[in-house]
Amino acid sequence: SCVSGVTVVTQKPVLSVRKGETATMDCNLGTSTDGARWYKQIPGGVPQFVLNFYHGWSSPKYGSGFSSPKFTSTYQSRSDFRLIISSANEGDSAVYYCHTWDDSAKEHVSH
Repeated sequence: SCVSGVTVVTQKPVLSVRKGETATMDCNLGTSTDGARWYKQIPGGVPQFVLNFYHGWSSPKYGSGFSSPKFTSTYQSRSDFRLIISSANEGDSAVYYCHTWDDSAKEHVSH
């Protein structure tokens, strides 16, 4: 079988905040979805799972080492999500990625 399709994820390239401030990062997932996952990557390191946010959940599901209220996410619209980092510090400096999933393909794809 063949699967084709393109979804463009749009994120702001650079964000700079002072220590102790709140950092907010927006992500447009380019498709209508109820959930988003966020990852943190320090240059030279592997991506770390920060949180999984699903519209309708009372709170996000967190990866190891990440928790509320330091990290949270909000639902802006069916394609727009926001990551919020409270009391930012040097250790929060990284590249953050948002990601979603597509359940429309129910079959396994083999090469």
